[in-house]
Amino acid sequence: MNNTSIHFLYNTVLKSPDKACAIDDQGTITFANFFTKAYCIAKLLGQQGILNQPILVYLPKGNAAIISFAASLLSGNFYVPIDIKSPQKRIRTILSNLQPRIVISSITLKERLQELGIPLQDIIFLENIDYTSTLFIEAMIEECKSMTDQIIDCDPCYIMFTSGSTGTPKGVVVPHRGVMDYIEWAIACLQVDNSDIIGNQAPLFFDNSTLDIYLSWATGATINFIPESLFLFPIKLIEYLENNQITFIFFVPSVLVSVSKMQLLSPERLPSLRKIVFAGEVMPTKHLAYWQTQLPNKSYINLYGPTEITVDCTYFFVDRIYNTEETLPIGYPCQNSGVIILTNDNRLAKNGEQGELCVRGSSLALGYWNAPEKTEEVFCQNPLQKNYADRIYRTGDLVMKNEKGQILFIGRIDSQIKHMGYRIELGEIETAADALHCIDKCCILYNQQSKEIVLFYESMEEQTVATLKKGLSEQLPNYMIPRKYIYLQKLPINANGKIDRKSLAEKLQ
Repeated sequence: MNNTSIHFLYNTVLKSPDKACAIDDQGTITFANFFTKAYCIAKLLGQQGILNQPILVYLPKGNAAIISFAASLLSGNFYVPIDIKSPQKRIRTILSNLQPRIVISSITLKERLQELGIPLQDIIFLENIDYTSTLFIEAMIEECKSMTDQIIDCDPCYIMFTSGSTGTPKGVVVPHRGVMDYIEWAIACLQVDNSDIIGNQAPLFFDNSTLDIYLSWATGATINFIPESLFLFPIKLIEYLENNQITFIFFVPSVLVSVSKMQLLSPERLPSLRKIVFAGEVMPTKHLAYWQTQLPNKSYINLYGPTEITVDCTYFFVDRIYNTEETLPIGYPCQNSGVIILTNDNRLAKNGEQGELCVRGSSLALGYWNAPEKTEEVFCQNPLQKNYADRIYRTGDLVMKNEKGQILFIGRIDSQIKHMGYRIELGEIETAADALHCIDKCCILYNQQSKEIVLFYESMEEQTVATLKKGLSEQLPNYMIPRKYIYLQKLPINANGKIDRKSLAEKLQ
C-alpha cells in the first residue's frame, strides 16, 4: 500500500532509470539522474531535522523546480511552488502566511530573496549542492523511505496559492491521497504510458501542472517544458510540438483558441499528437470545432475542477462536433470523486435543475493553510448526510445535468446578477457572444455602479455595435443584451494562461 505520491517515482526510477524524465531549455535528464539529484537535496533537507513542513520552491519552471518538488517529498516534507514573477508585495503576503522553514532556490535569485527578507541560512541554493552519490538507486530509495514512511496519505503533498476574493492569496493544502487518486484515475482514463511525451504549458504554481508532473513520474512518460515565450507565437508553438513529437497536451482553452484564430492547422499537422486535454476555463465550441475538423483523429477531453479538489473532478471525452450555441459538457465524475449538485435549499438537484456543484471524498484539500475561517466557509458538512461527518467542498460553480446525465457548467454563482428585475447568468451571455463569427474571444462583466452589462471582445477588427447587438439578439432576450462594448486587439491573459478578468474589471472603474 502506498502512503505517499512519491512512490510513483520510486517505482518508475527502478523500471526505467535510463529513460528521459524531463526536458527543458537546459537539456534532458534521465529518471536516474533526476532521482539522484532529488536524493542529494533531500539528504540536505533531512539534516535540517524537519518533517511534514512546507518547503518553498522559488525557481522558474523547468527541471530544477520539479527536482526540488521531488526532493521535498523524499525528505518527508511538502513543496510550495511560487510565481517568482509575482509582485514582491504578494510574495511577502504568502511568506507571512506560510512561514516556510526552508527555501530552495538558485544563486541567480539571491538578490530577490534578500529583498524579500529571507535569511540566507534558510535558503538552499542548488548550485552549492554536491550531486554525486556512491549509492545504487535501490539504496537511495531505501534511505529515503526512512523519511517518507513517517508520512501518511492524508498528510500534505503540496500547497498551491490561489487568488482570494479579498485580495489575499489562499494556500490550498492538497494531501497525498488526493494526488494518488487523481493520477490513478488519469492513467486508466486518459491511457497515458511511458511512450508518451507530455508537452507542459501550465505554470508549476498552477494546479494543472500536477497532471503533467505526476503522469510522468507514475508512467515513465517524458515531460517536455515548452518554452513560455512560444505561447505568444502560435505558429512557433505548433512547430515545437511537431519537432519534439509531443503526444499529449493539457492546455488552457485560451492557447487552443489562439491557434484556431490564426487557422494554423491542417490534417497533416501534429502527426504525433494523440490527446488534447483542456481545462481551466470554458472552451468555446466554435474553436474546438476547428481543431476537430482539422485534426479529426485525435482525442479531445474536457476536464473540470478547482484546486481545492486536487485538480479535476469531472471529465468529458468530446463525442461530436458541437454547434456554436451549444454548451460543451464537463461530463461525468472522475472515479472516486463524489460529485453532488445542491439547490439553494440544500436538496439534490434533479436533471435540468440548476444547483451548486459540490465535491466530497479523498480528493478534497485539507483546507487553506493557516486560514481556519476561510476553510470553514467552503469545506463543510454534507447537508444530505446527518449521521456521520461527511465533508464537502462548495465550489461556487453553478451547474445542471442534461437529459443524458451529463453535467453542464453554467457559470459562477457570484457571476449571477440581478438586472432590470431579472436574474441573469453572465456565463450564458458569454457563450452567446463566443458563438458570433466576428468574435474570437470575449469576456462579460457587470458594472454595478452604472448597472451595465459589458462585453469585452477580441477580434481581427473592431465591430459595429449594431452588428454585435444583432448577432446577440438572435440568441438572447433583450434584457440580456450588453449595453457597452469594448474592443481590444488582445484580451489580457494572466499567468495561468486564462483571461485576466480582474484586469478587465479595473477598466470598469
